[in-house]
Amino acid sequence: MQKLVDFFNYQIRIGSDIVLTPKSILIILLVFFLTYLFLKLFRRVVFRTLNNDTKLKFKGILTFFNYLIYLIVILITLDNVGVKVSAIFAASAALLVGIGLALQTLIQDVFSGVYILADKTVHVGDVIQVDGQVGRVENITLRTTRAVTRDNKVLIIPNHKFLTSILYNWTENGVLTKETIQFGVAYKTDVNLLKEAIIEITNSHPKVLKNPAPFLLFEDFGDSALMFQLFFSMNKSFEANIVKSDLRFKIFERLKVLNIEIPFPQRVVTFKNDIPKTNEENLID
Repeated sequence: MQKLVDFFNYQIRIGSDIVLTPKSILIILLVFFLTYLFLKLFRRVVFRTLNNDTKLKFKGILTFFNYLIYLIVILITLDNVGVKVSAIFAASAALLVGIGLALQTLIQDVFSGVYILADKTVHVGDVIQVDGQVGRVENITLRTTRAVTRDNKVLIIPNHKFLTSILYNWTENGVLTKETIQFGVAYKTDVNLLKEAIIEITNSHPKVLKNPAPFLLFEDFGDSALMFQLFFSMNKSFEANIVKSDLRFKIFERLKVLNIEIPFPQRVVTFKNDIPKTNEENLID
């Protein structure tokens, strides 16, 4: 029995300040196992009260806090079994600084992911625009958010982008969005005829909503054209670029039928030799 006691109390020195024994190692492993069981039970209890959508949001947050709790529990256990935790940090201070610098972006992404999930800034299924890229959110993790673009490419966004860049959430207020098309016509155009034709074309598109009704805004008197802006609503904003293209094709064809000109900037170039001479210049010649 004494030999067994001596074995468990046998000191294993790591450096001059860190001392471990088989007993302390067993205590650390036991505490680690009990923490694992507690966190597993806690996750089951919490997830039992949540729906599937909420589970996906909080899965990443719980994973992050699991690692944090493990770290805290291990440090407290090491301190209680006689290991000088301060000595461990002092011995590895340079290493920790290097790791911290290397993982700076990763840590920033993780904290941004926790903030996004907790603040509900972005949800799975939202259509978002970040740095000019548009995509439908498919998955949100602690480090990255995955979205599918209109051309079916996967867009992997580091979570810190949501905090450092301007984020447009097209579906934050619901699936309905208002889209616009801008164009100009010649000054001689019958604007009432134009308005009637444009509204008819817009209403005929199957993906344009009738309520709220589309309308044509007389935007401004341009340098060479009357500027108009067409407003219409959709409940599938992810397909807005296709619908806009369809409408532009139809508007262009209808304007040709109605003999409505779409003006474009013109520049007149006059060569010096072609400038008529004045009377004084003719006398000199």
